[in-house]
Amino acid sequence: MTDSSVSTKTTTVRELGAPGPIILLGAPGAGKGTQAMTIAARYGIPQVSTGDILRINVARGTELGKKADPIMKQGGLVSDDLMLPMVQERLKQPDCRRGYILDGFPRTVGQAQWLEKFLETATFGGVRMGPVVISIEVSYNQLLQRLTGRRSCPVDGKIYNVYFQPPQNNEHCDICGSQLVQRKDDKEEVISERLKSYERMTLPLVDYYGKQGRLRRLNGERPVDEVTAETLAIVEGAAAA
Repeated sequence: MTDSSVSTKTTTVRELGAPGPIILLGAPGAGKGTQAMTIAARYGIPQVSTGDILRINVARGTELGKKADPIMKQGGLVSDDLMLPMVQERLKQPDCRRGYILDGFPRTVGQAQWLEKFLETATFGGVRMGPVVISIEVSYNQLLQRLTGRRSCPVDGKIYNVYFQPPQNNEHCDICGSQLVQRKDDKEEVISERLKSYERMTLPLVDYYGKQGRLRRLNGERPVDEVTAETLAIVEGAAAA
């Protein structure tokens, strides 16, 4: 018997008032965080980060958090048998009823398949909806410049980029004049490995959603306001599945 309270008609976010689940894909430095904040503010939905989920479970001393804590301290990857129940618990919270933005999840095809099954029984505003998947694409060289070019002021925290938004005075803060610093994880050798790791892990995921017809690709090298406008247009025009 079909649940009469759940609509199955094609409904846009404008009609429904609920954006449903949104997945942002993109390498480090692609601009996912900026777009996620904009979407969250516009629709009043949370940005759900697997990193935050893990930290909260560890801080609260949940059974899953206790098992994940030593793995995290050793720098290991938390297995799906621990991670997925924590994600499920988070996505069932009241603030996720109209939708959410997934940050750092799914990372693998296996996780994507788990999410697909989870969404089979989830509703948003009374409607079952598949995920809107947006891939923000930026060239390897552009990503390197975005990440290795970052500098910050140790006094006031202001962020610069020596390639795109350089300080006026040779790597000194425009505000206080302090010498700017580069984080250790922004060194080229570290960034290069992060980008290669992301590509190895994410290409199968891009292919998976591409074959489903869900993937929407964005040129992330354009001005931020243009990327934001297209991102919101995709979310607005997405149909319930």
